Amino acid sequence: MDMQLPPLALAVIKAIIIFAVILQIVPALVYFERRISAWIQDRIGPNRVGPAGLLQPLADVIKLAFKEDLTPQGADKWIYRLGPFLVYAPAVLAFAVIPVGIDLQVASLGVGVIFLLTVSGFSVYGLAFGGWASNNKYSLLGGLRASAQMISYEVALGLSIIAILMTAQTVDLNEIIRQQWAAGTLGLMQWNLFQQPIAAVIFVVAAFAETNRLPFDLAECEAELVGGFHTEYSGLKFATFFMGEYVAMITMSGLMITLFLGGWSVPWIEIPTKPTVWDISISVAIFSLKLVALLFIFIWTRWTLPRFRYDQLMNIGWKVFIPISLLNLGLTAVAGVLGWKWLIPLP
Repeated sequence: MDMQLPPLALAVIKAIIIFAVILQIVPALVYFERRISAWIQDRIGPNRVGPAGLLQPLADVIKLAFKEDLTPQGADKWIYRLGPFLVYAPAVLAFAVIPVGIDLQVASLGVGVIFLLTVSGFSVYGLAFGGWASNNKYSLLGGLRASAQMISYEVALGLSIIAILMTAQTVDLNEIIRQQWAAGTLGLMQWNLFQQPIAAVIFVVAAFAETNRLPFDLAECEAELVGGFHTEYSGLKFATFFMGEYVAMITMSGLMITLFLGGWSVPWIEIPTKPTVWDISISVAIFSLKLVALLFIFIWTRWTLPRFRYDQLMNIGWKVFIPISLLNLGLTAVAGVLGWKWLIPLP
């Protein structure tokens, strides 16, 4: 007799599995960032704790867990404690709507893109609260920088996503992935990376700014702000900020894969109408390979490019990306009236 799990129980199981995997990815990502940075800078990297330094992330966790957790004098204690949570939780919740396999996601929402943008926007409060509540001028400046930076680039990010929604004429992430599939190796041209190249470039740069990664880590610039919004944090609170940045990288990479790189599909593997466990496993493996590639680009960029000045950062956001995004929306609208995908006629 076939036993079918209730929808709620199935959703809970998927949530536990996916979030457990994310929590395992974060320490692995920290380790590989150290190894890759050492490789780029011709250094050795972690090699003392465990074979090839593989236990270094565990040593970091133990150090942060037992480190004294101080609260600055004059700090607003409740908001000070809430800041790290507001950075970490939105990034995790936003990942819940990203399909990691054929119809495999924690929450299958018809308005997945809108939910993701709404939830991820809350992280700006975590950085602003952490900087303001610390009662430290450097932290306050870092929080203000983070707020201005993230709000500025959220506009460009949102406009680039709107271009994709206009092309796909849906906000369902699974449907957006299916529309990017086409038979044969040349089916790669059906990816939104090629159908919406301007939106793709804007999205990538805005994703770096949204996640506070170099060359856009102006909210915690050590040379000017000695750490910025998290200067006064230590122990597990600092670790929560730290994990929030990496989970945000994973979420943004997952969204980039879904919107521009065909999601869990590849052109030469046909999408089955009734997927089996094997089909779902293959789709998860495809998504994972794309995710690893994008995370490598995040790390590679951090250890290659120099940091921008803050005025340059804001000028790019407001004076370059937003006008270009609006122009791209106009081109997308014209192409839609002509029955094209952007400037490329549909086959």
